[in-house]
Amino acid sequence: MSKALFIIFHGFDPNNGISKKIAYQVAALKANDMDVHLCYMDETTTKKRMIDHQVIADYGSGLMSKIKKRTEFSSIVRYAIDNHIDFVYIRSNHNANLFTISMVKKMKRAGMKVVMEIPTYPYDSEYEAQGMSRQIFQDKLFRKCLASHLDAIVTFSDYEQIFGQRTIRISNGIDFNSIKVKDTTNDTSTELNLIGVAEIHQWHGFDRVVKGLAAYYSKPQELTVRFHVVGYFFSTEGETAFKSIIAENHMEDYVILHGKRHGAELDSIFQRCDFGIGSLGRHRVGIDKIKTLKNREYAARGIPFVYSETDSDFDDRPYVLKAPADESPLDIDSIIRFYRQLTLSPSMIRESIRNLSWEHQMGIVLKEMRNEE
Repeated sequence: MSKALFIIFHGFDPNNGISKKIAYQVAALKANDMDVHLCYMDETTTKKRMIDHQVIADYGSGLMSKIKKRTEFSSIVRYAIDNHIDFVYIRSNHNANLFTISMVKKMKRAGMKVVMEIPTYPYDSEYEAQGMSRQIFQDKLFRKCLASHLDAIVTFSDYEQIFGQRTIRISNGIDFNSIKVKDTTNDTSTELNLIGVAEIHQWHGFDRVVKGLAAYYSKPQELTVRFHVVGYFFSTEGETAFKSIIAENHMEDYVILHGKRHGAELDSIFQRCDFGIGSLGRHRVGIDKIKTLKNREYAARGIPFVYSETDSDFDDRPYVLKAPADESPLDIDSIIRFYRQLTLSPSMIRESIRNLSWEHQMGIVLKEMRNEE
């Protein structure tokens, strides 16, 4: 069995969405006959770099610990060499610099295959939209150099090259055991419930749904349509702005803010809902092609959904409605018409994406690496 090291540069919390995804990827590599070890940061007391449950470097606390967290990677290299790691999978934190470059070069000299996943690409516009461009100044200087030392970049986009390096193009995957399929049939003759689940940013475009509801209710309607928003807002400013849009359009009775929910609570909300709201504002940050986790989760739940980007896994699916990538209010009438003509059951929708399991997607990465040997 080959040995793999999965590296992230932040903490690992099993209840966090990103950490859950990473856990699924690690499990998927193991299912592909890899002996996998996870490298992450533990900052509960002092800043410690961990591999599984082992401390490989304790940086203490204070200013120096913050610097070492971003610059000290020799402990990772030592572990990889001492434990005969064959394959290194790095999840980019948009932190290309002289230290990450040095780490990769040493791993390559030791004979390891090294790939780096860029979760969202392009990403410069996302930082600009949040006023955080300074945070990736170093990354912009060094990312092409870092890419040149990798074996490949793993992407969820359709780009064949990123920063001059070839890509391995996969889809965001699904852990089917962790997502419950909808097993109730709701009466939608008088009420239709929409659901949007996210860590809410402007690129989710949920304001387009509120404005669409306002247009829908501008005349009398027999069918009640409600929008259930599940998740927390990335910023207090974003939350304030969204609530203002609800109030300005008098949609308080039709937009339900559930906050963050998971487990049985989230399952219960999905059972009540009929139609998923994906991203409707990726154009705001200059992104067209992207394969979001949310689209896959809606399909795994077995509900139809709408989004505005390009997602080659779903664009032609009969249970997907495409919205225009612009600032127009979401057309609620078109959702109602689309939903009423749909004949697929939740289990049929779920079965259509079995190829999007994490085991299959991470297997694509491993196959690409093995073909080079």
